[in-house]
Amino acid sequence: MSEKAIIAMSGGVDSSVAAALCLENGLHCAGVTFKLFKGESSCGSLTDVNDAGNVASSLGMDHHVLDFSSEFDAYVVRHFVETYENGATPNPCIECNRNIKFNLLLLRAHQLKFDLLVTGHYARILQDTASGRFLLQKAVDEKKDQSYVLYCLNQEQLAKIRFPLGGLTKEEVRKIAEERKFVNASKGESQDICFVPDGDYGSFIENYTGKTYPHGDILDLEGKVIGRHKALIRYTIGQRRGLGVAANIPVYVAAKSIQDNTVTLGPDESLFRKSLTAKDINLIACTDLKKPMRVMVKTRYLQQEQPAIAEQISENSLNIEFENPQRAISPGQAAVMYDGDIVIGGGTIV
Repeated sequence: MSEKAIIAMSGGVDSSVAAALCLENGLHCAGVTFKLFKGESSCGSLTDVNDAGNVASSLGMDHHVLDFSSEFDAYVVRHFVETYENGATPNPCIECNRNIKFNLLLLRAHQLKFDLLVTGHYARILQDTASGRFLLQKAVDEKKDQSYVLYCLNQEQLAKIRFPLGGLTKEEVRKIAEERKFVNASKGESQDICFVPDGDYGSFIENYTGKTYPHGDILDLEGKVIGRHKALIRYTIGQRRGLGVAANIPVYVAAKSIQDNTVTLGPDESLFRKSLTAKDINLIACTDLKKPMRVMVKTRYLQQEQPAIAEQISENSLNIEFENPQRAISPGQAAVMYDGDIVIGGGTIV
């Protein structure tokens, strides 16, 4: 009897091709599309639902829509807002993967007697023959690799997840979709946070909370007041645009202080740091780091990973010392460690 798989279908080309490949491999499949956000969103829109349903129908699959909007609000949107309120910069895609796609949906799949959860992420899963541990590996197409936002997966989840696109390039995926005449074969990709499609995070947070956030002083590196900011939620480390301060050289957000309600600006060289601490860690390739380990580290999604030494300093925290200073390390983002193309694990930068 073939295994049964739930296919998370976003309405995009990637998850559609993942569904087609699973069917070709003999899995018994059903498609599921999430409704995640009650307002305007670039994910789970009516167009997305219709596109996913159209592809599922063309493949002869059942298709269902699950309303996870309350859970998405609780675990992803509120986390996004509260992280900005606390002066850090969140990564909502990681929180969505951690709490919605690979937690709630996997639980729902189990309740419905499905064996596997399949998504269109670009990453690979393999099992280490020596240890028996499931490992997370970069995708073949490194330009599309999404292992950074998947570092939060645990062993129980990895055992039940399949990423059919991990060994393909984006061009190959589109070609498969075109050959099957999928309605979304040439559909574009969303580039910003799905529930803030216009990219104006500050206005979104104000509308969501109903709060008016106080303006405050903008300082230079010596502590001199050089301007006024428009609320801390509108600024992130490394930001250059929209600062409203005239300077002889390019300046960037170098620091924020919740206590003093200040933003500090400095030149590019002031953004570089050689170390970081990460909490809420999740290790995939091992149970713990028994001694300092030479790794490659990414501190944001599009960064090329950098050489560093990682040391586990408690059950739930890491210290990472880089070989070279790194630019704009931002609290709230993830630090993800690699050994070659294998994800060791990661945590949230504090």
